[in-house]
Amino acid sequence: MKLTLGFSPCPNDTFIFDALVHHKIDTEGLEFDVVFADIEQLNVWALEGKLDITKLSYNAFKYCVNEYALLDSGSALGNNCGPLLIKKPTTTLTEDSKIAIPGKYTTANMLLSIVFPNHQNKVETLFSEIENEVINGNVDAGLIIHENRFTYEEKGLHKVKDLGEFWEEETGLPIPLGGIVVNRKLSLATQKKIEILIRKSVEYAFENPNSSADYVKCHAQEMEKQVVNAHIALYVNDYCLSLGEQGKKAVEILLEKSGKESTAIFI
Repeated sequence: MKLTLGFSPCPNDTFIFDALVHHKIDTEGLEFDVVFADIEQLNVWALEGKLDITKLSYNAFKYCVNEYALLDSGSALGNNCGPLLIKKPTTTLTEDSKIAIPGKYTTANMLLSIVFPNHQNKVETLFSEIENEVINGNVDAGLIIHENRFTYEEKGLHKVKDLGEFWEEETGLPIPLGGIVVNRKLSLATQKKIEILIRKSVEYAFENPNSSADYVKCHAQEMEKQVVNAHIALYVNDYCLSLGEQGKKAVEILLEKSGKESTAIFI
């Protein structure tokens, strides 16, 4: 059976999926047709039901929970890894300030709406371009995710608020950023097999951290090795193996805060 699998070219995703897509583990008869895309594009495709298995933002998941089920493995959760609202040091933000966001369906945008509900002047921007948009004065502030956490300061930008830190202080739980979901049209046995295979892929990545180096580097574009390693260290952790009770609770609370009942979200 061949299945479509969507994830981002970011180092954390290529790191954990390398063993799966390159048959470094036994995939038990399953083949995967990989589709790379920015997280917001993956969110949009999930709403359309395009892929069999996909990474998506937890904020997007609430819109397609009837079509997709959340896997226990592969998620991006953690501490001190949430989105940051940044600006130039000299910029004063008001309710009318223009803010670049990495997509309306991202968990980052949901958190921005919770923390700063009056900031509604938002501009959807590819996540990797947000820093430049702020620097060039096209927007007053930017909501950054992924590896931009490691680069904004050296570009002279200032942190306004760590939205992940806000979440952790409010809930005492890790921040749920993205998850891996599977189309409910697939049999339950296939869904379970996929969940186990992704966990095995993560286990392989932990046990053989250098094995994915070429795959990660190939898709990390011009990212420096130091940033790549920091990215993986930040976003790949035990929650990728299994959400566990803490992770599941964090996901359920996030969905509840977004106005979505958290029943029947897992396979």
